[in-house]
Amino acid sequence: MALLSVIRRWHFREGMRIREIERRTGLSRNTIRKYLRSDTVEPRFKVPARPSKLDAFAQKLSDWLRVEAGKSRKQRRTARQMHRDLVVLGYEGSYERVAAFVRAWKTGRQQEQQTTGRGTFVPLVFGAGEAFQFDWSEDWAILGGERTKLQVAHTKLSHSRAFIVRAYLLQTHEMLFDAMTQAFRVLGGVPRRGIFDNMKTAVDRIGSGKARQINARFAAMASHYLFEPEFCNPASGWEKGQVEKNVQDARRRLWQPLPSFPDLGALNAWLEEQCIAQWNQIIHGGLPGSVADVHAGEIGSLMALGRPFDGFIEQTKRVSPTCLVHFERNRYSVPASFANRPVSLRIYPERIVVVAEGQILCEHARIIERSHHQPGRTLYDWRHYLAVIQRKPGALRNGAPFVDLPEAFRRLQGHLLKHPGGDREMVEILALVLHHDEQAVLRAVEIALEAGVPTKTHVLNLLHRLVDGKASQVAAIDAPQALVLRQEPKANVARYDTLRGKDVRHAS
Repeated sequence: MALLSVIRRWHFREGMRIREIERRTGLSRNTIRKYLRSDTVEPRFKVPARPSKLDAFAQKLSDWLRVEAGKSRKQRRTARQMHRDLVVLGYEGSYERVAAFVRAWKTGRQQEQQTTGRGTFVPLVFGAGEAFQFDWSEDWAILGGERTKLQVAHTKLSHSRAFIVRAYLLQTHEMLFDAMTQAFRVLGGVPRRGIFDNMKTAVDRIGSGKARQINARFAAMASHYLFEPEFCNPASGWEKGQVEKNVQDARRRLWQPLPSFPDLGALNAWLEEQCIAQWNQIIHGGLPGSVADVHAGEIGSLMALGRPFDGFIEQTKRVSPTCLVHFERNRYSVPASFANRPVSLRIYPERIVVVAEGQILCEHARIIERSHHQPGRTLYDWRHYLAVIQRKPGALRNGAPFVDLPEAFRRLQGHLLKHPGGDREMVEILALVLHHDEQAVLRAVEIALEAGVPTKTHVLNLLHRLVDGKASQVAAIDAPQALVLRQEPKANVARYDTLRGKDVRHAS
């Protein structure tokens, strides 16, 4: 470039002839004329085309990228996934070459979109405690040795960019409410606004412009936490671009390689630890320091969490004659006194609560089956059927709710059913848990079995001693299993003849 500048200065400024420039530089006249005709002082060099291992797969990769661009954001393959697919087809090159091709393809496509007026955005700035952004994603993990599809909730503070990720099995109202509660707990408070897309768990109907018909339970949750919900325009994910980027970053930071945990609770505990640890590792970019440093200054601008929102969804159900309510192809037992009556089901992410007449009747762990090919399951509580077997003690023998009785009750039942009336005696012993502590009844049954006297009378005696605080005297009881005759009487029917004698006086 320096020689080109000298040639142009000699010719245009000093009027030097081309022949003289040729003598001084040793360049040909044609080269000098080309330099003088050029409009720039920077030389242009042709980059020779070099063959690449990716050349044979370039068309295939371009077709893949075109197909992926038309898919939903949650279903698109990453560059690393496409590299693995190319390796299967015989590609022997590096991942970096594939990543460079993908970047160049996306840059070219973005330039094409800009010519049509798309792809131009305005950078956004948020104040401390002003807003948070929320979004769902679909990811996979190994839970209990099985590859499981998860619905992942992402919540991110717009100012400090602190984020929290939490996984669920479903994307329903109760899962959203729990995700909000857990996010505000981890982030240290509640911002003034929340930015969402038009998800069905929040918006019942989309109106013109920004008009939205908000779901009643979602509105109750927003009113409880005192934040103003805002919803993006349809198909305008860039309006909450921070959390959209967080979804992509989380797939690289958290979900590759595929994490493995015994259950969902262990996975969420690990996700929370990883998110908080990454706050210290990620540089904020817009402000000095890391995300954790900026978040520490933002906490003072957030509203304190206070009492958590009771995030349940309520449904009305009718109890069947077998004392069961149905929900999501599964069945849950209810106390027999409410059979054939309506009750309310309060649905939480991890449990089912049955309510009637303003009182909580019972509670069960919630069953979530992802496969529709599996039959529904039934959760029994044998205590709910005690009123029934008191009227029908014979149902105790093969009753499905009594299959999972505690071991001590099962052993006692095996002894009592060998004798007439054993069904009713066993029912009466089980019914003791309605009036006494269940652990005390179990302890009395265990002591009776250890002493070798598995009878109802002995169990009642032991239970009363335990209840009266005489537990120390319980072990000292040594009741014989049965009376034993030391000398058996001899059969002598002649003794009855003496009673017929005339000299014998009889009581009258």
